[in-house]
Amino acid sequence: MDVVAVKEHCSRYPGASSKVFGPPSNVLAYTVGDKQFAYFKTSEPEKWRFSIRTTPDRFLELTNVPGIKPARYMARFHWVTIVDVRTIPPDYLQELIMWSYKKALGSLTKRQQLAIVNERPNNTASMPTLPQGPV
Repeated sequence: MDVVAVKEHCSRYPGASSKVFGPPSNVLAYTVGDKQFAYFKTSEPEKWRFSIRTTPDRFLELTNVPGIKPARYMARFHWVTIVDVRTIPPDYLQELIMWSYKKALGSLTKRQQLAIVNERPNNTASMPTLPQGPV
């Protein structure tokens, strides 16, 4: 997956929205509710580096992979930065993004979760499927 495909993928999740933050952070953040689940750096020298949240175990595993490192300022919360998204197998990258999205969704109130999961987006054909049941 390239940067454009990852952006499209992140935008397809129920309730997902994106917002560009200018200096000093310079990020394109993807959120569900008010919780961030992914972001791209938008300034040089780190332009288009992609960060997501992971489990503590997966954080240790991923930070041993070349091209993946602890996210600056966010590593203590188990965020990793992928230097080039094209180097990660698409299925694995989608799995990592899904977990980060579900973690953010799960931190919302039950009322917010139900409202988001029950929304009817315009284009459901290409939207990632979420497991049914409690989030």
